[in-house]
Amino acid sequence: MAFQTKQDQVADILRERVIAGTYRRGERLKQADIAAELGVSITPVREALHILEAEGYVVGVSHRGLLVPEIDLERAGELLHLRLMLERDLTEAALPAMTPAKLAELKALQAAVAAAAATEDRHAVRTANYRFHFRLYEIADRPQTLGFVRILWARYPFTMQEAGSNRLARMLAEHDRILAMIEADERDGAVAAMVEHIESGWRELSPAR
Repeated sequence: MAFQTKQDQVADILRERVIAGTYRRGERLKQADIAAELGVSITPVREALHILEAEGYVVGVSHRGLLVPEIDLERAGELLHLRLMLERDLTEAALPAMTPAKLAELKALQAAVAAAAATEDRHAVRTANYRFHFRLYEIADRPQTLGFVRILWARYPFTMQEAGSNRLARMLAEHDRILAMIEADERDGAVAAMVEHIESGWRELSPAR
């Protein structure tokens, strides 16, 4: 994987926390607290937050600082359409670059999703799911598209999806289907499985759209 600066590493951690719901929507993020928790100086945290602000993971509010933005359900349908289009393309582009080592890495990430699901830990599941998806998308080597997908994930209402055992079991089965199609070099099948996975999560959003 590509070399990451300290600020990039911090940005990755903060993205995962927003997606996982570790930081609540509307919560203020304090640079000093984050720096102390991560054991880094203020500078990489400040720069990471600038990156996340540009991507939409945080928003600057006058007299309040940087906050995790609230979800706008009125825009969620548009986000779904864009996710399907871009993540389909990234999945398709990743397949010709797939190697046994990269597939093994994806399987290990899926094992982490399964381990988190076994405890029904919502934060851990969302974090592991984020890592699984973005490792697959990184293999496509399309950084511009990947950047747009990060922006979509920042705004998508993942924390409103049902996180009960039924949804978790379906999510794991959907991931397994994607991996099985990749391993069999069934490229159309892998893309179709990813599309169904995204649409399945959308169908289980709560409350009703």
